[in-house]
Amino acid sequence: MAVFLGIDIGTSGTKTLAMQEDGTILASATVEYPLSSPKPGWSEQNPEDWWQASIQTVRRVMKSAKLRGADIAGIGLSGQMHGSVFLDKAGKVIRPALLWNDQRTADECHEIESMAGGRTRLIQLVANPALTGFTAPKILWLRRREKKNFDRTVKILLPKDYVRYRMTGEFATEVSDASGTLLLDVVGRCWSTELLEKLQLDRSLLPDVHESEDVTGRLTASIAAEMGLLPGTPVVGGGGDQAASAIGNGIVRSGVVSATMGTSGVVFAHSDEVQVDPAGRLHTFCHAVRGKWHVMGCVLSAGGSLQWFRNQLCQSEVALAKKQKIDPYEIITQSASEAPAGSEGLFFLPYLTGERTPHADPFARACWIGLSLRHGRNHMARAVMEGATFAMRDSLEIIRSMQIPVKEIRVSGGGARSQFWRQLQADIYGQPVCTINAEEGPAYGAALLAAAGTGSYQDVTEACRATISVVTKTPVRAAAAKTYNAAFPVYQKLYLSLRDDFAAIQELISKRQ
Repeated sequence: MAVFLGIDIGTSGTKTLAMQEDGTILASATVEYPLSSPKPGWSEQNPEDWWQASIQTVRRVMKSAKLRGADIAGIGLSGQMHGSVFLDKAGKVIRPALLWNDQRTADECHEIESMAGGRTRLIQLVANPALTGFTAPKILWLRRREKKNFDRTVKILLPKDYVRYRMTGEFATEVSDASGTLLLDVVGRCWSTELLEKLQLDRSLLPDVHESEDVTGRLTASIAAEMGLLPGTPVVGGGGDQAASAIGNGIVRSGVVSATMGTSGVVFAHSDEVQVDPAGRLHTFCHAVRGKWHVMGCVLSAGGSLQWFRNQLCQSEVALAKKQKIDPYEIITQSASEAPAGSEGLFFLPYLTGERTPHADPFARACWIGLSLRHGRNHMARAVMEGATFAMRDSLEIIRSMQIPVKEIRVSGGGARSQFWRQLQADIYGQPVCTINAEEGPAYGAALLAAAGTGSYQDVTEACRATISVVTKTPVRAAAAKTYNAAFPVYQKLYLSLRDDFAAIQELISKRQ
């Protein structure tokens, strides 16, 4: 039976897995690497770290599963979206890559909207507004702030596409990841010639665009030898991490929506047609399913809010968990479960790193609101989890308002591994939530794309239908849902009440720097 590799170039590390044609995972491996922040709000990585991690994880997977190079029928790539790798004429990296969570480009976002003819016209051209995380503002930042580096640049690649270049020598990308550059005509599934002209950017700076299942290159002899694979092994387009994760969750038909509660949180809905939120609160991108699209809302600190709570305020729980040899989150969620639904009027806004959906506000900040003498640590823990889930519901409500059907919600990430948090999501979303038999995320989706693109399946929809199934379903509890439905409008108003204060706080910080 053919075997496929899925490689996911993440922010904290690269994960590679080997998947049999029937969807069985044979082995996986992860190698972590650092992230640097030279200035407040900046976020960079060395692309060489991604490459070395890719080589190491492929080798480990091949060894662990006792595979030979001839067993591998194809490779799929996934990766963190929006990052910018700048290459010179020799194909060498010019400077560290600017990442998706880099916030230095607020001025360039305003510049792009102005050059495009306004926010409305920009959304008409590329289906999305300009956000600091996207690629295009990073390119303009380089042109303005590091002109010598910009003048040396002959090609700009996304993170996974840099790894593809090292594997195959080809400059290529695919529609789902390219959608997050802010330079793709999302409707036409090609680079936006009009916007490139308005921004005075040469089309030659960008790689060719393919559909996600397309074979985009083949392993060179030298790299194949380094990885323990065969020369000529096909590498398919793959997908941006969110689209690839959606493939891995089987979000390949209308009505099926995913709610992924990782460090960040993503609500992702398949769409057979292009559907754009006129206000630009949701992203509208090409899906990794050929000829299809998706809408997506992103919460920057979803599970990350609970991680922060654990790291900063739960040292005693961490110590107890170590003594009992269990995960600290088990103790924290048990404590949270002892507080009532709604945390007795305590709210948490999960904006630890600003927010993307629906506010697009890099200056938004996290806070507890409503603290009283009645509240204890268990209320605070529950409020954090409720706040992150309310933030996910923000995206879900926009999707519903666009008349995109939400017939089934599939949950994944850390928020799906906890039965308590699964129940919390069902109650807050007001709809049952499901888990599936696959938990490997973007790397699994990339492997499925490789299987589809090299002929094992007719297309990726058939691949998902053959390998992915629902295994649990968590129903809504009527009483809790009633509590959360009453609390949700209050939660939504809190940001609006504090928005100007967040901006004033940022101004104070800026004056001190």
